[in-house]
Amino acid sequence: MKILTVFGTRPEVIKLAPVIEELRRRGLEVPVCATAQHRDMMDQMLDVFSLRPDFDLDVMEENQSPLGVASRIFETLTPVLEKTRPEWLLVQGDTTTTFAAAWAAFHQRVAIGHVEAGLRTGDKLRPFPEEMNRRLTTALADLHFAPTARAVENLLAEGVPRDRVHLTGNTVVDALHAILKKPVTFADPRLAQLTGRVVLVTAHRRESFGRPLEEICRAIADIVESHSDVTVVFPVHRNPAVCRTVEELLGRRERVVLTEPLAYPEFVHLMQRASLILSDSGGVQEEAPSVGTPVLVLREVTERPEAVESGWAELVGMSRERIVNRAAAVLPRGKAAQSTSENPFGDGKASARIADLLLGQKAACP
Repeated sequence: MKILTVFGTRPEVIKLAPVIEELRRRGLEVPVCATAQHRDMMDQMLDVFSLRPDFDLDVMEENQSPLGVASRIFETLTPVLEKTRPEWLLVQGDTTTTFAAAWAAFHQRVAIGHVEAGLRTGDKLRPFPEEMNRRLTTALADLHFAPTARAVENLLAEGVPRDRVHLTGNTVVDALHAILKKPVTFADPRLAQLTGRVVLVTAHRRESFGRPLEEICRAIADIVESHSDVTVVFPVHRNPAVCRTVEELLGRRERVVLTEPLAYPEFVHLMQRASLILSDSGGVQEEAPSVGTPVLVLREVTERPEAVESGWAELVGMSRERIVNRAAAVLPRGKAAQSTSENPFGDGKASARIADLLLGQKAACP
């Protein structure tokens, strides 16, 4: 069996790497295609997981739009599908790469497996464009690997046949378990010298651009001002809309460390070191329970309600006042007082379950 795996962003590599490793361990042919939707950050992850793409579409352009990315993937992935003639295409999550690759595979009558299927906010504009990317990928997919019971319920409610939906857990837990077993060296010496409590921040979603990101930055300044033992570490996304705002409002603040995007092992170990995480990332909501750190989610809605229900995450939106107030409430508790709930995203064996399911299936398209 030949399974073509396609990814284009940092999170996709993280969550597909353990699946690729497991499939290859079982003797399957797994060619890898990188779209390079996010070139630099994707390349970081390739080095971490020792992955070398067999095909590199190199679609990233300066000031790119999701539609532009999709159109370039449609054009360049089709020849790869024609050359490799896989039985299955494997994609992950909700990026433009995910949907565009699935659409291209559909036109080549290649069966599609969707890792991390079934996440929903119920609002097609939040997050944008990810919510529609995953809904459209669901319509195209032949096997749906759902990370949680809630995701299974979402898919069944939309009419996906029961025998096509499988609860596997989230592959990010597999990746985290592997990373945390290894020591880490921080490239930025400031991160190796941190003392006191650390608040880790990430913010990069399009709906956060502009005034919402300004509110987040001002909240960070307030948190540092009111907690003398707290240092904020903020790996800044390379999108110019993020860089400009963050540098302007936080660039000269004491105990605010602005860094380049971190290598994944550094980020994972820093999450474990942190007392609190502030993030608009979907992946961080999954990763935080695995490292035992509470996260305040800088969004109004989440497609990962399991994190909130388990007590590891709390939706706080992008209001300066609310972020500051909730951080002040959570920081004094300490990590030991955080939720004792089991990790709602699985036990680190999702990749093995996905491999079992693929090996037990025949291609669904003629």
